[in-house]
Amino acid sequence: MISYLKGIVAGIQTISGNRVVLTLEVNGLGYDLQIPQRLAQQLPDSGGVAQIFTHFQIRDEVPLLYGFASPAERDLFRQLLTVSGIGAALAIALLDTLELPDLVQAIIAANTQVLIQAPGVGKKTAERICLELKSKLIEWRKSAGFFVATGGPAPGILEEVQMTLFALGYTAHEVSHALHVVSEDIGLPKDAYVEDWIKQAIAHLSSSEVGQ
Repeated sequence: MISYLKGIVAGIQTISGNRVVLTLEVNGLGYDLQIPQRLAQQLPDSGGVAQIFTHFQIRDEVPLLYGFASPAERDLFRQLLTVSGIGAALAIALLDTLELPDLVQAIIAANTQVLIQAPGVGKKTAERICLELKSKLIEWRKSAGFFVATGGPAPGILEEVQMTLFALGYTAHEVSHALHVVSEDIGLPKDAYVEDWIKQAIAHLSSSEVGQ
């Protein structure tokens, strides 16, 4: 119905927990859009111009608009809504927890340990997402114009490394990025010892914290 809106950022507010609402002024009309927190951090200050890709939904006879940074992010949101038991809140939580390529990679690889880092997503829900979307996303990612990174530990090592880093308090996004860096930039072999992956990942994450 509405593919995108381009207008002036009139305001951003967080209501009822983590729900973020952007008010975008377009030709004198103010549109309220629910958006991921990640998008809110990327938007210009009030008065700046932004283009937001939208999804229109009617829930309990109330029209709602959801906003996203790109068509691919909106399309993945729509894919997530097709999974039984997944509503808009959980779909946005997943998009907020991981960068788009990392989220697609986790679903295709059935990496439930990463998916359950999203607020409200339990193990059974994560398994259902993987089961219902894996084959769809393998095809979709090609038409979306991006490819999932293959760097990281071998599958048998990955889960143990991730669980250790999550237990240390690192987020899913930080862990995914660190493992990609260790694989691509440092060149650690996929089948290296679990301890080596953890050591190198923590070294990278610690250096990132120092640089902030």
